[in-house]
Amino acid sequence: WRIIIFTLFGRLTGSCVASIIQHLDPPEICKLAKLNRAFSAASWADFVWESKLPPNYHILVHKILGFVPQNLGKRDIYRRLCRPNTFDGGAKKVWLHKSTGGVCMSISSKGLQITGIDDRRYWNHIPTNESRFHSIAYLRQIWWFEVNGEVEFPFPVGTYSVFFRLQLGRASRGFGRGICDPKQVHGWDIKPVRFQLWTSGDKHSTCECSLNEAGKWFHYHVGDFNVENPDSSTKIKLWFHCAPTNPNN
Repeated sequence: WRIIIFTLFGRLTGSCVASIIQHLDPPEICKLAKLNRAFSAASWADFVWESKLPPNYHILVHKILGFVPQNLGKRDIYRRLCRPNTFDGGAKKVWLHKSTGGVCMSISSKGLQITGIDDRRYWNHIPTNESRFHSIAYLRQIWWFEVNGEVEFPFPVGTYSVFFRLQLGRASRGFGRGICDPKQVHGWDIKPVRFQLWTSGDKHSTCECSLNEAGKWFHYHVGDFNVENPDSSTKIKLWFHCAPTNPNN
């Protein structure tokens, strides 16, 4: 079957092959490009990759990459946008999902306003490979704090979900894996934490959940928002409030 398929493709023009492969996902197109010259040439067609890029990719390129040469092909633009690109002084990263072309964003703890973050009695910044920013904010001790964040970005049309990524306890290495001492974690399972999300148009959502899993990173769902106008930036505000119980009280 493979020989028959390759023979059929070999009889088609490059534009015909490109018209066919544009219906595939980007990873599949890249795999086919390695098979022979016909697939490789077709995989560089601009109309193939323009169909994978978000409709407002020109705005995204200006926002994320800055100046881009006019002769840069659509495949190269897609590839560059799929890399984690930093902006806002390095506090935020944005990239395209390689398979779907959807926009993903991550905000560093240094890009958020956190109660007492500059007080070393309560907080430390720890280097780690577990973060895209190679550093995390570690809470040593405090009995009340808030986290505020704000993003203004030209998101393409679609529905987006917002999460806080948290881990209870500080994992230490032992027996080849991360181990968390449960004695380091207390009070978080008594009172739920509260998350809130505001977006353009005064849309608001709130939720509460308990933090009771120690030693693992979890994504806690804050809320969802919709984007209908990709030509203007959508403003998002995040809020996270936590008041764990002091065991000494």
